[in-house]
Amino acid sequence: MAYYPAEVKEAARGLYCKRYSIREISRTLGIPRRTVYHWVDAEAWGDMLSHEGVEDAAQRRLVLLITRDDKTKADLQEIDRLTSALERFQRLREREQAMRGEPCETASAKPEQQDQRGTREKRERKGGDSRSGKRRGRVIKNDVSHLTPEDFKAQLHQHYFAYQRELMQAKHYRNRQILKSRQIGATWYFAQEAFEDACTTGDDQIFLSATRAQAEVFRDYIIQIAQQKFDLELKGNPITLHTAHGPATLRFLSNNSKSAQGYHGHVYIDEFFWIRGFKELHKVATGMAAHKKWRRTLFSTPSAVTHPGYGLWNGDWYNARNKVKRQQFPGFKEMQSGILCPDNTWRKIITLEDAMAGGCDLFDLNDLKLEYGPEEFENLFMCGFVDDTNAVFLLPQLQACGADPAEWADYNPKLPRPFGNKPVWCGYDPSRSRDDASFVVIAPPEKPGGMFRVLERFKWVNKSYLWQVARIREITQRYNVQFMGIDTTGPGIGVYENVRIFYSRATSIHYSVQTKTELVLKGRELVESNRIQWDAADKEVGLAFMMIRQTTTPSGAMTYAANRSESTGHADAAFAILHGVSYEPLARPRGGCRVVIG
Repeated sequence: MAYYPAEVKEAARGLYCKRYSIREISRTLGIPRRTVYHWVDAEAWGDMLSHEGVEDAAQRRLVLLITRDDKTKADLQEIDRLTSALERFQRLREREQAMRGEPCETASAKPEQQDQRGTREKRERKGGDSRSGKRRGRVIKNDVSHLTPEDFKAQLHQHYFAYQRELMQAKHYRNRQILKSRQIGATWYFAQEAFEDACTTGDDQIFLSATRAQAEVFRDYIIQIAQQKFDLELKGNPITLHTAHGPATLRFLSNNSKSAQGYHGHVYIDEFFWIRGFKELHKVATGMAAHKKWRRTLFSTPSAVTHPGYGLWNGDWYNARNKVKRQQFPGFKEMQSGILCPDNTWRKIITLEDAMAGGCDLFDLNDLKLEYGPEEFENLFMCGFVDDTNAVFLLPQLQACGADPAEWADYNPKLPRPFGNKPVWCGYDPSRSRDDASFVVIAPPEKPGGMFRVLERFKWVNKSYLWQVARIREITQRYNVQFMGIDTTGPGIGVYENVRIFYSRATSIHYSVQTKTELVLKGRELVESNRIQWDAADKEVGLAFMMIRQTTTPSGAMTYAANRSESTGHADAAFAILHGVSYEPLARPRGGCRVVIG
């Protein structure tokens, strides 16, 4: 039997724990099936799954198959079999509960029955009826029937910032759109709002995001709120709450309209200005909330004026449908106060300065202005859209590069060797301010002309070059690094000289008009041909590429820039990626010769 590194075996074990079949593990990692069978038997991998019941295992496998792109005929047949099996499990469970005289968890109960059940289960969680000495009864999963609006007021509302209270006061509007600064707690607020609404009304809630991981942020926040504020442990995905008004389901969905169809409830769309295929998603989302009782809430940091969502925000969509009576929509200042617009949508703008004026003390404004260039700061924190009509990289093309890393079966960031022994290329770009830098790890194509994938991106802020060198050394120990491009034009030279001590293949990239042209042309080739992917939830990557502009040198030569100088460093993430992919030449001869910049 051939020898395989421990990292490959760990990757196989990780896929096995995710309920991948032996055949799928063999195909994904390129390992013979008999080898995988041997590992399963010799190391008792099956014992790791013994804690799961048959129904849990079936649900896990079903989720894996449903979220997989390009499903085969065999996958679809297995989905049908699993769905039928789960339906039988459900009917058997309901029958057993009926025979024992227990209430069925999936059926709606009358409010007074739910109140009695919530009181009983709350008592049983505290240890049962100590006076009678009876055994503790079965605890209902995700029971929130005892929570009241007063509980939420006491535990949450009093801690809101001013702008979060304003969002709460505008909850009665059926349509809300919020343009916001990054990291001001909007996702946390709407997760809390939806959780409270579900508990106190029994209404279903639906969360849509660019990727599954981003949607899971809502779920993580709700679980934390329930645990920290109400001492409740919520389980399941989706989460079904047992409220005093019947069951309420919280669904967390990625940007896949097919998985969203058929549900209904209050809809929350996170970072909608960065979602690919927004028009189609918006049509599906509004359909899920077509009934007048359901709210539609969209919130996001701005992207570019070419994004389809920009027409929804500024009223162009509405006026296109009402050409006879075109309406003037409120301006930036009016929307900062929150205002109901002609399309019956309440709009609100919250800049970082607005958030700070509203009590948010989590930021140092001067630090942020040093860490980000003027355009980036305006976009990320002051709600300014990027005008990419003349940019080298256009937003629609960049959005097509967004992917969900959860679908990369050969990559698991939780493992000591996230990518096994497969080769990676790396790129490093030093900033021109405060010693912050960008570093990326890229999976190169397995075949000529194939797909690049940005596996990890690091932003190191206010760290010395020796600290950065130590982190790069750790990365070379976790990955099989075959190439590393380092910008040595300015402050990067210190990193380069030290990295070469332990990684002799580090390649110097010294900027010139020709070098920058080659880098940008390679980037345009990959983006325009859709040959590169990165985490769709990482908005800074797309923004960094949009910062790159075509310009001329003092002598009149055409070049590319992003206001990069010794004092300012913009588009760092984009240039780090360009440094990493530069190992593939602009011309790719059949012989596989690589021409590197250095």
